Parts: sequence; C-alpha cells; structure tokens
Amino acid sequence: MSKLRVCSGADAVKAFRKMGYEVDHQTGSHIILRHPSLRRLTVPNHRELAKGTLRALIREAGLSKEQFEELL
Repeated sequence: MSKLRVCSGADAVKAFRKMGYEVDHQTGSHIILRHPSLRRLTVPNHRELAKGTLRALIREAGLSKEQFEELL
C-alpha cells in the first residue's frame, strides 16, 4: 500500500481538472468542482490537506491512490 504524499488544495484541484472536473464556484475557502456526469467534489483550499480528507476526495472521484499520484 502506497503512502499519499502531502498536497495542497490547489494541487488537488489541478489533478481533478485533468480527469474532467471543472471549477464551478468557490464558497469561502472551499472550491466546488463539477464533473459532466453531475458528480460534485468540495475541495478545501488549504496549504496542506488532511490525509483523511484527501483520501475521501480520491474515493469520491472514483480513483485509486496510484491513479491520483499519476495525475499530480
């Protein structure tokens, strides 16, 4: 099992944009991303995302940790 490296909210948004998500809007420090299949992700725009939060976002997007690392 590979370890997730530390990444910021902006880095996570860039990775999710590569797989088809687009920025819908931002509310406070949370960036809302939408996918054409109507899925939605809420990414905190923090310097460092908590490991559990990042893991949950990856799972919601339907990716494995390895696939997400490749997108980074």
